[in-house]
Amino acid sequence: MVRTSLTFRFEQPFGVPAQAAFDWCTDFREEDARAWPYPLRRRLEWLTKDALLMTDVSFPEGKRRRIQRLVRINPAERSWTNTHVSGPFRHSQYWYSVVPDGPRRSHLEFRGLRVITTPRKLDRKTVTRLTEEERRGDVTLWRKHLAPALERDLAR
Repeated sequence: MVRTSLTFRFEQPFGVPAQAAFDWCTDFREEDARAWPYPLRRRLEWLTKDALLMTDVSFPEGKRRRIQRLVRINPAERSWTNTHVSGPFRHSQYWYSVVPDGPRRSHLEFRGLRVITTPRKLDRKTVTRLTEEERRGDVTLWRKHLAPALERDLAR
């Protein structure tokens, strides 16, 4: 088996102040699963005030998927990391940072490192295609589901 890194990044604008966006993004709760486009159950185990173990059981495309992540929150920098410790994307890691764009606007800077395992080494074209598919999937999740939920919740 061969492991391959897929690295990508994107930005997601928010129509809310940076601190409010960061607080919403890192206020992890089990009911957060409602924002996902597919059935998801979430369990949280707070290890310290700035670290938690998040276990998600989801059913994308009708298949059961269990993923466990170590999440580390850095309030001073309005950032957090998400490291997969078990599941199909074990060893993958994601970095998030909320950046102010003035008093009422901000954006998320997202960097992803998806580690995939395949039976043989992938050619460059395949790696490029898979990387773009992963980036597009995360962009879609944020643009269609998470960012609208954030702005809707904070408008209340």
